[in-house]
Amino acid sequence: MRLSNAILRGIPGAYLLQSGYGKLGMPADAAEHLKQFAATGVPQFAEWDSKTFATFIAGSELAVGAALVTPFVSTRLAGAGLLAFSAGLLTIYFRNPEMTQEDGIRPTEQGIQLSKDFFLAAIGAGLMVQKK
Repeated sequence: MRLSNAILRGIPGAYLLQSGYGKLGMPADAAEHLKQFAATGVPQFAEWDSKTFATFIAGSELAVGAALVTPFVSTRLAGAGLLAFSAGLLTIYFRNPEMTQEDGIRPTEQGIQLSKDFFLAAIGAGLMVQKK
């Protein structure tokens, strides 16, 4: 693995592993709040049980993070996972009018938290298109 790939995979991978680990065993009220927030972008999440949703999110972050930091997982596959995961988060960003300014793109104060996912999407896309 090239050093540039190790950096592009290692940093977001470690971030997602930490984030996913932090969501394991999340208190019910925090899981409910996270679920309702996610439902602003993906309305189907409102129908989920809060505990199931928290487990799903934690597992998703852990799986994508693990794929990124595992050297034998192909760079393109790890990039595709990161791009798909960040696209889901950006769906919440774009579908929630409180997250963007009137132009629908630039973040508001509340949207800064999710706007970082543009970087994750860019890293995922970059990993997918790299030549071997």
